[in-house]
Amino acid sequence: MASDKELSDFLVGVEKRAFKRTFFNVRDEEAALDIVQDSMMKLAENYGDKPSAELPMLFHRILSNTTLDWFRRKKTRNALFSNFGDFESNDTDDDFNLLENLASIDELEHSNSAENVFKSNEIVHEIEKEIENLPARQREAFLLRYWEELDVSETATAMGCTEGSVKTHCSRAVHALMIALRAKGIEP
Repeated sequence: MASDKELSDFLVGVEKRAFKRTFFNVRDEEAALDIVQDSMMKLAENYGDKPSAELPMLFHRILSNTTLDWFRRKKTRNALFSNFGDFESNDTDDDFNLLENLASIDELEHSNSAENVFKSNEIVHEIEKEIENLPARQREAFLLRYWEELDVSETATAMGCTEGSVKTHCSRAVHALMIALRAKGIEP
């Protein structure tokens, strides 16, 4: 059974990565924050009595399910109110750069010059845009494997699919990212 401190430490440690993963999926900052918060609440309320070793897998599964629920509600709402499109807001904050906001100052201090910092930020921004353009399942598999650093089995469990599907999604995502970045003159 996880202690309150272990649960709290886990949630603090996973918060930023969970937000980034969710933001890439839903492309809405406020919705991503709500989804992550709801997922954390569900974990604490329903699974706080589980061993601390099980918390990561439980949380990733809850986060995936909560994200899917958000998409279902959005699809239903859009179907119900398709004639009221003027009430929908598709505003996006183009100035918001998630990786810049999450980057630590220490990382930036290791750069040699302002020019290097600018180039690095531009490359990160391009990579971020290309990740956002991936199909949903490829994006989810890619983020779980390479951002969350889950192994194939853990990713399959979190996504509710087979290990073969995870490998396929990841392979396609990496291939698509490589092609897109090379087209922009960025060598991965």
